[in-house]
Amino acid sequence: MTGDWRTDRIGAALRGENPTVLRRLTSGFAVIGDVQFLPGYSVLLVDEPDVQRLSDLPRVKRLSFLSDMDRLGEAVERACRRLDPAFRRVNLEILGNRDPFLHVHVWPRFAWEPADVAGKPVWLYPRERWSDERFRLGPRHDVLRDAISGELDRLCSVS
Repeated sequence: MTGDWRTDRIGAALRGENPTVLRRLTSGFAVIGDVQFLPGYSVLLVDEPDVQRLSDLPRVKRLSFLSDMDRLGEAVERACRRLDPAFRRVNLEILGNRDPFLHVHVWPRFAWEPADVAGKPVWLYPRERWSDERFRLGPRHDVLRDAISGELDRLCSVS
């Protein structure tokens, strides 16, 4: 490994060094999020590190990326629905405010979320949730990882 994979998530994925990768998709990588205060949080990373915006991609690759976003969103939805009866929906977000590369956040939402944030963007969760060790990705998330990966395998074999 050539350093901390977090400083070059896409490059690390291309080199096979990003431990959060769930599956290689057509236009990028499905990865599980570093934090799991909403279990199943995942991200779709484009496979070209210099691409900053969806509009930077040629139309064919852009549509492929959006199709991969749909697959990952459905995989997270299926896995979370099976693992947690309080699952409600999936939110998909292309933001690009902090990380300078094209990526999609896939946020599962649940009925058990605190009332003060349940109907709001995930970004309004208290800062402590983002850094609390209890929510850091780890071996306790292996069942969740396997569930999402399995759903991706099923969805990708159908297309």
